[in-house]
Amino acid sequence: MTDANLTHVEAQARTRALELSAYYLHLDLSQAPTEEAGYTVTSRVDFTTTDAEVFLDYLGESVQSVAINGEAVEPDFDGGRIYLHDLPTGNPLSVEVTGTSLYSRTGQGLHRMRDNADGQTYVYSHLEPSDARRIFACFDQPDLKAIVNVTMTAPEGWTVLSNQPAISTAGTTTTFAPTPRLSTYLTSFAAGPYVSKQRTWNAPDGSLSSELRAFARASMEEYLDDEILDITARGMDFFHENYGFPYPWGKYDSIFVPEYNLGAMENPGLVTFTEKYLFRSKATRSQHAGRTNTILHEMSHMWFGDLVTPRWWDDLWLKESFAEFMGADASVEATPYTEAWTNFAGQRKNWAYSQDQLPTTHPIKAEIPDVDAARQNFDGITYAKGASVLKQLVHYVGRDNFYAGARDYFKAHAFDAATFGDLLTALRSHTDRDLDAWAHAWLRTWGPDTLTPRVEANTLIIEATADDKLRPHRIDVTLFDADLNPYSTLDVDVNGARTEVPITGEPALVLLNDNDHTYAKVRFDKTSLATLRASLSSIDNELSRAVAWTALWNLTRDGEWPVEDYLATVLAHAPAEQNPTLLTTAFANAAYAAGHYTPEAMRDEIRAKYADDVWALLKAAEAGSDTQLVLARAAIGALAATPEKAGTERLRYLLGGGVAGVELDPDIRWAVLTALSARDAVTAEELEEEKRRDNTLTGAAAYLGARYATPDAATKREVFDLLREPGRWSNAEVDALLSAFNAPRSGALTEPFAQEFFEVLGQIWEDHPIEIANRLVRGLYPELPMALEATDAFIANGKVPGALRRVLLEVQDAVRRALEVQGRQG
Repeated sequence: MTDANLTHVEAQARTRALELSAYYLHLDLSQAPTEEAGYTVTSRVDFTTTDAEVFLDYLGESVQSVAINGEAVEPDFDGGRIYLHDLPTGNPLSVEVTGTSLYSRTGQGLHRMRDNADGQTYVYSHLEPSDARRIFACFDQPDLKAIVNVTMTAPEGWTVLSNQPAISTAGTTTTFAPTPRLSTYLTSFAAGPYVSKQRTWNAPDGSLSSELRAFARASMEEYLDDEILDITARGMDFFHENYGFPYPWGKYDSIFVPEYNLGAMENPGLVTFTEKYLFRSKATRSQHAGRTNTILHEMSHMWFGDLVTPRWWDDLWLKESFAEFMGADASVEATPYTEAWTNFAGQRKNWAYSQDQLPTTHPIKAEIPDVDAARQNFDGITYAKGASVLKQLVHYVGRDNFYAGARDYFKAHAFDAATFGDLLTALRSHTDRDLDAWAHAWLRTWGPDTLTPRVEANTLIIEATADDKLRPHRIDVTLFDADLNPYSTLDVDVNGARTEVPITGEPALVLLNDNDHTYAKVRFDKTSLATLRASLSSIDNELSRAVAWTALWNLTRDGEWPVEDYLATVLAHAPAEQNPTLLTTAFANAAYAAGHYTPEAMRDEIRAKYADDVWALLKAAEAGSDTQLVLARAAIGALAATPEKAGTERLRYLLGGGVAGVELDPDIRWAVLTALSARDAVTAEELEEEKRRDNTLTGAAAYLGARYATPDAATKREVFDLLREPGRWSNAEVDALLSAFNAPRSGALTEPFAQEFFEVLGQIWEDHPIEIANRLVRGLYPELPMALEATDAFIANGKVPGALRRVLLEVQDAVRRALEVQGRQG
């Protein structure tokens, strides 16, 4: 792992010294289908400087030449930076670098893969936050924007894509239109025999049109469904109307790629999505809603993030929190998936609450000393907590005022970089609210407040506690009768540690933060808990149910409600849940609780009962329904973990088509076969046959996960060693192998590697790119008591990189929490 970790101090110095004009890039990908590890890139940057000594960022394999204003100089390249000396100051400069860059298998830089379905080769880029330097020499920081001119040479017949439309082709070299001013991390490239669907979007007011295209590799063409472009067009309508700034990037391409590190990336004009959004197996409404949210999230970035970019990564939330908010808001306003805020309350906020209770929690507006720290802050606070807080801000200033301020922000800072202060300035023209006080209370503090109700006579007492500083909350409090009919909703300002509110009647359920207006963990009094345990599914409003489900999960993971009560509530009430996102989240949480929060002495018994109960629910579910599909997925996981022999028999029954309505599509088949492998109940021949049946990249990764899930010591040894081979595996293959290493009921087999993990930990971090190293540390970390002390010792014994220290503290905390919760059971 390179030490070329750009610091904020260094970035600020370059900002003061440099004024960029344009990049001219040429990527020669003509040998991409061969075994060549690298490709030639020529990068020219035109700029002026007030500093005679500056450096370019470059993580290429080698530098062949450097020329300044056309005159060759000896390259001063250390593997991460190209140092430029004795530059003339105050005058236009042109620096041209020719280098050899390496294809990636980690999803960073220019990722190359070969499709085993047809032998074709594909490449695509991912550059956030600081991986443009893996492709071309540049000043790789968000505020140094420039016009980007791109040419690419590729094999004949390939589709070649970048941020702007192609304007000419000469032989196998394509020239693209110059971009508007753009940050380096937003440049985008793709090449290969991609196929596409397309349609033309016309603005409702007739002022603008744009070509919308969706791309995939040839073997996935049949899964490019029409909904993708329909949602894209709906989003363009919504943002055109509400943002008041015409779409600024010309074309709008969406490309779906395999082996991707994350869900999507907002490259203007060429948005990248994980191929998991191409549904090759049956998908629930929840999955379609999630894809819709992501499409609209990325589209929002065309303005929040691309048109106006944060100056530095301490304002990362300024684009990601807004896009998270906009994904839900646009879903509700512009698509059939009007349940988006329910999904947010019942799923995404779980991520925020858990992240915000880690020892590495941070304010929404965090201090980011360098780009490695920035990479770690793409987390639940930056996304989900930030969006929760923005939802409050919109409620606080009014939706129309919020959008009016956003429109002013875009106009004032178009194609430039800005700060949150700039956004507040734009908003102040549209509200008399005290935005500075709001920002200090919510953006500069950390940890969730906890709100607990208590009923005394005709008074509701709300007690508030906080790990940092208490914040003001304006919440809806709904009182329900014994039949769970709401009979009163109160608008309550919670200020300080104790708030008293007069109420009528004797509520069977007091639901704080109904309608999910604030960000806080909410608790229940004893009467309310008993009511939810007996009748949660009787609550009519799905957003109210989402708030209740999330609150119950927080109680459970905090060790304040017995795991068996949570499991029983899920089994009793989740199957009646009409919202598939809430259903999916409840069963995912239940499976985690059964495996991590139950004491070891009780675990087998609880897992066996849980598997029996989920199987019974699956057998009773409506054939072909979303509920049945969610239960089938939950049952496979539960049956993999149960100690009972019936687990194997039921998995075989499911694989044989015994449960009417459950389609044996590739995802289900691989899930069942992997579960059987984890139970040592599948043959090598069966797995090879399934691999031949599913001759895809996804199938190949799934095969690895199934093949190495076998519960024997020799296989665990093999996987542990294979995973540590630098450069051998793609990120998708690493994920599959880690899943196999940690397959259900593998605890006793992985324990012998606990001490060895800490012995090789430093080498793991050193040998692998940060994305892979991050996965390996999290996936191989031993979930054992000894890991707590061993982690402290490792951190204390030497200089640990900040990014690694953060990962270790987070996985250590997960183990500590699990042990504490286990200790409170029984």
